Amino acid sequence: MKVVTVEEMLQLEEVCSKIDLPSEKLMENAGQAVAEQVSFTLDEIEKQHILLLIGPGNNGGDGLVAARHLKDWGADISVYLLSERPDDDPNLKLVRERDITCIEAGQDEKLTKLRELLSSSKAVIDCIFGTGRSRPLEGVFKQALEAVSNAQNNHPLLHTFALDIPSGLDANTGKADPACLHVDDTITLGLPKLGLFNGAGAERAGQITVADIGIPSYLSEYIKTELITWDWVASVLPERPFTANKGTFGRILVVAGSGRYIGAAYLACMGAMRVGAGLVTLATPASLKPILAGKLTETTYLPLPETSDGNISSGAAKLVQQELGNYDVLLMGCGLGQDRQVADFIKNTLLGSKKAQLPLVLDADALNNLATTPKWWQQLHDDAILTPHPGEMSRLAGVSIDEVQSDRVGTAMRMAKEWGKIVVLKGAYSVIANPEGACRISPMANPGLASAGTGDVLAGVIAGLRAQGMTPAEAAACGVYLHAEAGEVMRAEIGDAGMIASDLLPVLPMVIQELKEELESSSTEEEENVASG
Repeated sequence: MKVVTVEEMLQLEEVCSKIDLPSEKLMENAGQAVAEQVSFTLDEIEKQHILLLIGPGNNGGDGLVAARHLKDWGADISVYLLSERPDDDPNLKLVRERDITCIEAGQDEKLTKLRELLSSSKAVIDCIFGTGRSRPLEGVFKQALEAVSNAQNNHPLLHTFALDIPSGLDANTGKADPACLHVDDTITLGLPKLGLFNGAGAERAGQITVADIGIPSYLSEYIKTELITWDWVASVLPERPFTANKGTFGRILVVAGSGRYIGAAYLACMGAMRVGAGLVTLATPASLKPILAGKLTETTYLPLPETSDGNISSGAAKLVQQELGNYDVLLMGCGLGQDRQVADFIKNTLLGSKKAQLPLVLDADALNNLATTPKWWQQLHDDAILTPHPGEMSRLAGVSIDEVQSDRVGTAMRMAKEWGKIVVLKGAYSVIANPEGACRISPMANPGLASAGTGDVLAGVIAGLRAQGMTPAEAAACGVYLHAEAGEVMRAEIGDAGMIASDLLPVLPMVIQELKEELESSSTEEEENVASG
């Protein structure tokens, strides 16, 4: 599913007007889709009081259509008009014909009636401004949103929706006006907007649902940014032929671990194995082998010379390079540390005339150490997937963390192009960018994954998929999705507080199996529909 900027959405709407999909038809589709999603989310709307805040433009028009449908389905609807609508507005006329309560803000001194409506509402829908509003919120618009925010604090059960985007949120950048609401659900129209997954958008949009308003999918094929979807992931997952052996599913050399970060090696290796890698060898300081062997019983080992602190010594590079020809992928970085000997080992293995020539997945301390080498990317094998979190991206790109986070998609895409590598910028709505300018965004944000070790699992997952023959871009995007979906399964089971990285490991194969079953079921249903005419 494509993710659009404001400009791209306007272009799509303009094209629609030329193919018998005028704005009036799109508005009707949008309003009905919003009403359906609100009804589904609230479960029971009959006789429930729902308040819609209506703005001056198309967003307000969409809201009026939604109000009409919700009224027809039995809800008790109130419409609060924050500015005058045209006298000939057909949607406002249809609302009035249904005797829906309509209150004009201009006649509501000190917004007294608005506060009364909020106190009795089960839900409120923000239909004030859509994607076209970028200037600061002022006057009655600001006051109304502040009243809703106060109601949220006083009535925790009040459910808040935003139509398309929360008013005051920049649909391109995700920057938010101070008055912009933190809503429970955003029902975005046609295609998701870029700002919902960036900056404050990730915090204020709540659960994001995309409402189909009838825009043909072929019109957006040229757009290079898209949301990762389950059906795409299921369609590109590696096949598992009956005649396979462990070599069929790839051999991975994982260089990980140190005296301080023993668990990182375990998590990375298990991440690779749990997505189906055929064989995983762990190259780690020799003293860690007996510790890890008790947990990693399926892994083979390459014990490496180490320093007195339990870190890999610089002399281990030659030994690792001698072994690389036996493997399909090299995963390096998880828990290695950053002392001088480790830094020399990483650079001697990855850079220079004897650099590793097999596909790479580089995480954590591999990235931190590379960041100290000028023009490091020019010395690194092109077939590399980099998996930085915002702090690591900051060091690699030479910009502040705030700059990274304020434009996550833009940063990832710029760096992927400059470095000539696949970049996975981790975090809420992880971004996967490739050097050709294409970008995929994870549809999930889960605070339960913000804990030590989850990045090590992700690195292993991506390496495991890459070893099974997926392209770098596919392995990175599918790995992010499977990892995030495993997190969602665990959140549903135990909540997001106390979730730990190892919780994800047994869930990963179940997620893969469920995706395959859903794809098979979907294909069967489609064939039956075709057969029935």
